[in-house]
Amino acid sequence: MNPAIRLEAPTDFRETEFITREAFWDVYKPGCDEHLLLHKLRRVPAFVPELDFVAVHENRIIGNIIYSRVKVVGENAVAHEVLCMGPLTVAPAHQGRGVGGALMRHSSARAREMGFNAILIFGNPGYYHRFGFENAQKYRITTSEGANLDPFMALELREHGLRGVEGKYHEDPVFKIDAAELEEFEKQFPFKEKHVTDTQLKL
Repeated sequence: MNPAIRLEAPTDFRETEFITREAFWDVYKPGCDEHLLLHKLRRVPAFVPELDFVAVHENRIIGNIIYSRVKVVGENAVAHEVLCMGPLTVAPAHQGRGVGGALMRHSSARAREMGFNAILIFGNPGYYHRFGFENAQKYRITTSEGANLDPFMALELREHGLRGVEGKYHEDPVFKIDAAELEEFEKQFPFKEKHVTDTQLKL
């Protein structure tokens, strides 16, 4: 599949939030909060609007990718700015057809053109390794708590893009989702029942 890719417009926001909710529902936990994260990310200074893209097929949005600025802070307190990608969303009916890959390749190329050196993510290693993401431990980058997790991965956008960048990863506070806020936000969407499943991924 070869969708058209363009920048997201404000008039697209509601649709991408709905698609994100559909795509992530029950994937990592009962229900999801990625649609609220998407909603909030666009309103903080860390958001990079030049890297907010949608995939379009037959005049319908079928995918979305978004980035924010984050920092890696070393023991010497020097902060290095890199990108955090996510959420990356593909409508359930179009998953497995290359839409996510198209969004990933298009946006990472644009990020490279803008001068960014690397991308950090929390995601499914089985999916993101195909794009060149590797465990962040390779680059001596840990979570803000000093942990190394398989889902915590890094991608250099240019050769040696993470040379000299090591330490703890610090994302924008917007990534901390309040349960009460999520409950209130959910009222804007059609009711969906939450489920615990054996296949839910752990991040």
